Amino acid sequence: MALAVRVPAELSARVPAEQRGSGRGRDDVRLLVSRGTAVSHHSFRELPALLRAGDVLVVNTSTTLAAAVDGRLGPEPGGEPVVVHFSTRGDDGRWAVELRAPEPSGSTRPRGGGPAGAVVRLPGGARLVLAEPLVPGGGRLWWARVSVEVPGLLGRYGRPIRYGYTDRDQPLSAYRTVFAHPSPDGSGSAEMPSAGRPFTARLVAELVGRGVRIAPLCLHTGVASAEAHEPPYPERFEVPAATAALVNAARAGGGRVVAVGTTVVRALESAAGAGGGGPVRAVAGWTDLVVTPARGVRVVDGLLTGLHEPEASHLLMLEAVAGRPALRSAYAAAVRERYLWHEFGDLHLLLPEEEAHRAHC
Repeated sequence: MALAVRVPAELSARVPAEQRGSGRGRDDVRLLVSRGTAVSHHSFRELPALLRAGDVLVVNTSTTLAAAVDGRLGPEPGGEPVVVHFSTRGDDGRWAVELRAPEPSGSTRPRGGGPAGAVVRLPGGARLVLAEPLVPGGGRLWWARVSVEVPGLLGRYGRPIRYGYTDRDQPLSAYRTVFAHPSPDGSGSAEMPSAGRPFTARLVAELVGRGVRIAPLCLHTGVASAEAHEPPYPERFEVPAATAALVNAARAGGGRVVAVGTTVVRALESAAGAGGGGPVRAVAGWTDLVVTPARGVRVVDGLLTGLHEPEASHLLMLEAVAGRPALRSAYAAAVRERYLWHEFGDLHLLLPEEEAHRAHC
């Protein structure tokens, strides 16, 4: 879906919360709360009061990689300067990558992918060879073979992926959440699971003290389609047995399952299986699920997420959770009240409409 709102450029969050305003910390952001078409405005630090004992907050533990590396396309000497965005590690050792053109500001812009067999020279003498488009007929993401181990390459030469609406480069720590946990094989997310960014250890402790359970899962998110707003590609994920048990117990006992981010919705709904109403299963592998209003959600009751562009494909998932009228009302309020967009911006909590009377309990 596309929302009939225009987001002014000045509402893009250009630096992290701790570098603007009061500079008090990551959790110094605003929280827009939707219950049906009713909206209310809060500080993110009020989140514990908006949830209740018995709720399960499901978080993504994927760590963010320094996934952008400079390179040269073509034979030596010279060649076209490119920035390689490493997206997803395949089971066969290849990586899905996007080639982008560097901008003087330090960000990048889109460029055509390919051709097959093209060689990108990387720092330290490494080579990347494009093999084939990730999706037949597509051109943005390509499978590629790399002559060295990519996690080591990223650790030495990489930097976080940055888009043009940000002011400057940030350290990798700015793109990692309090829940991030390194994977043994060096895998991670090309872009931060940003709904978890405002959480702090103190806020997590307060949530737990109020009886809210925190349940981890992992989904390694690939590069976003910042310009084309394409549907998400297949991504690797894992739902542990303990998390499946917590979610199933909450559903049986009347607690709400609140996903922290669209990545968590995708993973949980994938773990529910094709049957629909059955329990969440422990599962690890790949998911190509696209959550739409037609498909609906079967596990998730609420969603904490950032504010997405009006044309973004993620809005179909939000519509599946809350309905189109709720999104229209929320996004109109967000623009009117000048909430901030993107990964360093403000948050949006979508709760079931019937819970409105419990808001201040």
